[in-house]
Amino acid sequence: MKILFVGDIFGRPGKRVAAKFIPHYITERGIDFCIANGENAAGGFGMTENIAKKFFTYGIDVITSGNHIWDTQESRDVLEQFDRVLRPANYPDGVPGNGFIVMEKNGMTLGVINLIGRIFMPPVNCPFRTADMVIEQVGAMTNCMIIDFHAEASSEKMALGWYLDGRVGAVLGTHTHVMTADERILPRGTAFICDVGMTGPHDSIIGVKVEQSLQRLLTQVPVRFSPAEEGLHFSAVILEIDETTGLAQSIERIFEPYVDE
Repeated sequence: MKILFVGDIFGRPGKRVAAKFIPHYITERGIDFCIANGENAAGGFGMTENIAKKFFTYGIDVITSGNHIWDTQESRDVLEQFDRVLRPANYPDGVPGNGFIVMEKNGMTLGVINLIGRIFMPPVNCPFRTADMVIEQVGAMTNCMIIDFHAEASSEKMALGWYLDGRVGAVLGTHTHVMTADERILPRGTAFICDVGMTGPHDSIIGVKVEQSLQRLLTQVPVRFSPAEEGLHFSAVILEIDETTGLAQSIERIFEPYVDE
């Protein structure tokens, strides 16, 4: 089983990049499932119904998210409308949406689980204990599972990777918008990377126009942020998962510049 996982798609520039590269990689690399983090797709903050529908036309099977999925009311409506748009499973009971999904496609079954960290993030339920409970549920339907762990601290991401080693096919970090070069297969067969990075404008401060972010940091006065437009890159990983064991055979980083044709 080949899985393409796309790092945080940021605003309109990120959507332009995703529209070009996702169909290309699905075709050229024989991708079976495509998952993308889309919480920053609507101008850098949140998700809309039209964007979700557009993402599905690119070939994305599941859209994961994180803390910014709550930034607009429409994002919350999207969570209730589409079971293929996930929010972290470890938010308290009663919030809209689902934290995981089991997808069937071309005779293959994949469980996708979304979690969020607690270090330097909003207070939520324990991602480790939540993972235990969700893996038990999903494991009754498939042994092939991957996790989008939307977290700030590399230590927390690494801890979850080691905690789940041998129990899921991959633990993939998102949220920081900076791709890390620590991809590996852990000893018991779980693929891991601290952060898949950002699909969008890299001549920026994690996607935002440099001058706006600097103004906020220098003055501490709220500033309306908007996506930058330069230095566009596609950030993703390709996983190969053994369908029999559910464990990873390989993980490959992709960081490719976007060039207008």
